[in-house]
Amino acid sequence: MSISTSAPALAELTTLRVGGPADAYVEASTEAELIDTVRAADDAGRPVLVVGGGSNLLVADEGFGGVVVRDVRTGFEVQGEDSCGGASVTAVAGQDWDELVAAAVEHGWVGLEALSGIPGTVGAAPVQNIGAYGQEVAGVVSTVRTWDRLRGRVRTFAVGELGFGYRTSLLKRTMRGRPTQEDPQAPWYPTPRYVVLEVSMQMRLGTLSAPVAYAELARRLGVEVGTRAPSEEVRTAVLELRSGKGMLQDGRFGSAPGADHDRWSAGSFFTNPVVPADQAGALPAEAPRYPVRSATPETSTGPSLGAVDPTLVKTSAAWLIEHAGFGKGYGLAGERSPATLSTKHTLALTNRGGARAEDVVALARAVRDGVRDAFGVELEPEPVLVGVSL
Repeated sequence: MSISTSAPALAELTTLRVGGPADAYVEASTEAELIDTVRAADDAGRPVLVVGGGSNLLVADEGFGGVVVRDVRTGFEVQGEDSCGGASVTAVAGQDWDELVAAAVEHGWVGLEALSGIPGTVGAAPVQNIGAYGQEVAGVVSTVRTWDRLRGRVRTFAVGELGFGYRTSLLKRTMRGRPTQEDPQAPWYPTPRYVVLEVSMQMRLGTLSAPVAYAELARRLGVEVGTRAPSEEVRTAVLELRSGKGMLQDGRFGSAPGADHDRWSAGSFFTNPVVPADQAGALPAEAPRYPVRSATPETSTGPSLGAVDPTLVKTSAAWLIEHAGFGKGYGLAGERSPATLSTKHTLALTNRGGARAEDVVALARAVRDGVRDAFGVELEPEPVLVGVSL
């Protein structure tokens, strides 16, 4: 374990490249070190920020008045692999997410291929219930092993206990949850009550992907929605789509570090709004509308096939942003803006090289307020906001 009281700026640890230093910084290379660091900080009443890939964080320019602990563990283990049970795989929380996806495609483990190119680590995946192109990690998770900060013990959650929803889970909800009799210390912020240690997944074996559930991906593959395609082709197509939107991590997949400021972002800054069906009816006729399904998986792999909730509708945050007058490359000071919307995709807020957290927050507020004024829909930020607020 490496402990430093002269912590690096959070700008060095996050993909948005903004944020000041922490009071203390720890790199945990074992599970015991991770647990001991979190427990010691909690016992001392010091705030804790557990960092993986730093791809979903917006940290204040003043930094973080607590302990930043970075999980630098890597690796995954195959517990079983056969035609009946599929592949059972457990990965430590610090493992790079896309490296695991690449291994899954190579080994013929089905259910992660459309999640290619998502930056970050395995530990963040179930917290956020990461998803893209019709797949969610909820579709393959079997258990999540955690450190329970309230009880001071290891706790393992089965998939049915994790309360998965659109970009949320029980784990995430403990970050901002209200105090209860069972958890009087809530909210746990900016790190959830349950710190992910390991994630176990169950995946079908095969060379064909889960059914392609996203129209844009299906068009790129030249297949019909609901059909399967070779997993390697799905991964390639997803990486191409993400690259075209600037949604790949800087310095990876052939890009030179620092060369493309559209990649200096936290990915999609706002989640797609899920609104009551009657409110969706008040949106312009051309606004996208998607069914809202239960995130509880009905199969061990692929996108969730839960029942459609007729009382809810999901619409496109990107469409709302664009039609509220915020186009690609928009900045509060025009071309001289230190923070702008991506020149490739309006859902990403980007650092053009000299942005501070306050610049990103000001842009986010302007976009949020503009969409609310135009359509009556309140956009919710997807990254964890540390020391800043919209």
